[in-house]
Order: sequence, then C-alpha cells, then structure tokens
Amino acid sequence: MLRFANIEFLWGLAIIPAFILLYIMINRWKKRAFAQLGDKNVVSLLIPQVSFSRPWLKFILFMIAYAAMIVAVADPQIGSKMEEEKRKGADLMILLDVSNSMLAQDMSPNRLENAKLAITQLIDNLHNDRIGIIVFAGEAYVQLPVTTDYSAAKLFLNTINTNMVPTQGTAIGAAIDLGMKSFDFKDGTGKAMIIITDGENHEDDAVAAAHEAADKDVMVNVIGMGSENGAPIPVYQNGKQVGFHTDSAGHTVVSKLNEDMCKEITAAGKGAYVRATNANSGLNIVMDQIGKVQRKTYDSKTFKDFEDRFQFFLGFAFLLLIIEFFISNRKNLKLSGLRLFEVKKT
Repeated sequence: MLRFANIEFLWGLAIIPAFILLYIMINRWKKRAFAQLGDKNVVSLLIPQVSFSRPWLKFILFMIAYAAMIVAVADPQIGSKMEEEKRKGADLMILLDVSNSMLAQDMSPNRLENAKLAITQLIDNLHNDRIGIIVFAGEAYVQLPVTTDYSAAKLFLNTINTNMVPTQGTAIGAAIDLGMKSFDFKDGTGKAMIIITDGENHEDDAVAAAHEAADKDVMVNVIGMGSENGAPIPVYQNGKQVGFHTDSAGHTVVSKLNEDMCKEITAAGKGAYVRATNANSGLNIVMDQIGKVQRKTYDSKTFKDFEDRFQFFLGFAFLLLIIEFFISNRKNLKLSGLRLFEVKKT
C-alpha cells in the first residue's frame, strides 16, 4: 500500500504549469528580440555558439527534478507488513450531493466545499468505524467502498467535484439504493448513512428508499446544505466564473435548501436532520444519533509498518540537477562542425 506522510506538499506540483507557461512566454520574448536584430541566418553566423535547444533541455530536466523533489518532501511510504486485527465498529456511508446546485455560495466558500470540510473533520474523529463515500447528482457512483483506511478516504474526498457525474440532477433515492448495495450485511455490523445535500430531489422517490433502508436497520441521516433564501448557481469556464445558471426564460436560477424533503427522508429513515451553517456543520448531532447504532467486532487487515521511499526521489532529483548543471547553454563548436551524414559533392 502506498501513502504519503505529508500529502499536502503535493500541491507544489500545481505550480509546474505556471512555470512552463512563464518559460514559454520568456522564450517568445527572446525570439522577438532576436528577430529585431536582423536576418536570422546572418545573426546566427555572428553568434555561432548560442544554442536554442539546450536551454529547453535544461528546463525540462529542472522541472522533472522539481517534481521529484516535491514527491520526496511529501514522503511516499510503502506498507511492508500487513496484520489482521479485531475491531469493533459500525459501517458509515457518506452520500455526497455533487449536483451544480452545490456550487451555490450561500455557504462559504460554497456548499460543496463546506460539506467536504465537514467530512474531513468527521474522518479525523473516527476510530474503528468503517467509512465509504458515494457521490450523486442525476446518477450515483461509489467513490470509495467501505474501508478503515481513513487516509485513502481523505485522498478520494479531495478529488470530488461537480464534474465527476455527467448527468445533472439530484437522485437521492438512487444514492440510498446504491449505498444499500454497497453494504455487506453478512458481517452483522451496524449500518448508517449520512446524506449531505441541499434537498432539491427531482429524480426519484428518496423517501421510499429511506423507508426501505430503515426496514433493514440502516439509519438514514441528512445534513442540509444551503439557506432558506437560497443563492444563484455560478457557471464556470476554465476555472473562472462567467455568470449564473438561468432558466428557459432567461431568469437567474436561485437554489434553495429544501428542508421539507430532508426532514421527510430522515423521518422515513429513522435518523436525524440537521441544517448546516458556516459555523457548525451539524455533524456532532448526527454522530450522536449514529452512536446508537450497534457496534460489532469485525476482522480488519491493516498495514502496520511503512517504509520511507523519499530517498529514491531525492536521489533522482539531485542526479538530474547535476546533469542540468553540466549542460552548457552554448554549442560545442567542435561537435556542431561534424557532418557525419553529409554527402560531399564532387
């Protein structure tokens, strides 16, 4: 198993595209300045030692070395010893709404990011309970099967966005049904779901699905994201907001929290409903309710010993930097004068 001891440092890789763009812009500026000196062939004769390819090679080597350094700082570790142990806990499935309405900014910075932060805090407070993640919009998908690997749960959580489900909508019922299929009822552990949504269900009968779950002793809880007044849904292009969603008449669509729907689901699922705010996600209340779920002992295989592998990436980075250092920006006139494949005219 692979994990990173300092996974947050991997964000340093996001700077690489900016470096590449900046280098391309600098090279274009140099080419324009070079062209202003006169005819390209004549100017090349005046500066025969200048190489236009070697700087690119040096830059590529430097970027690869930088990426390797970032990975080394993140400290990749490989599990070397797996042990099977007994744990006593319950199975908890998070059903996260990723429809476009979750981008509404009546919660800071928006509903989805606020929900992801709350889930991160939930994972930090778990001990022996297993957790899984399902994302849904017009359809539902398993993002993470039920597991005790909390590091993997955080890793998968960071990748969640509104673009990962191609069909828009809010099929809460389909998410509940998929959650039921994802549970292993043979192990006898208690089961519970936490649905995090704005409650704008347009696709199916979520209340009936919650009722069926409760009949199988699966508690269905809901955390409502949003406000009663609601907020418009931003539209993004290339990472920038370009406006808001509009209806067929051209009016701005305002997404509001549907508390009635959320309460109906929890009533049918015999769980708790909490409306989240910027100050409080409501997870404490929901977890108190889930605390009533029966915990049972189950077998869990976990990696106990992890070995660091940062030294390989660090050594590779230093090797590339040494090679980059000894590559000159100038041409080797003796080598460039060789014409190994040139046919002499007689």
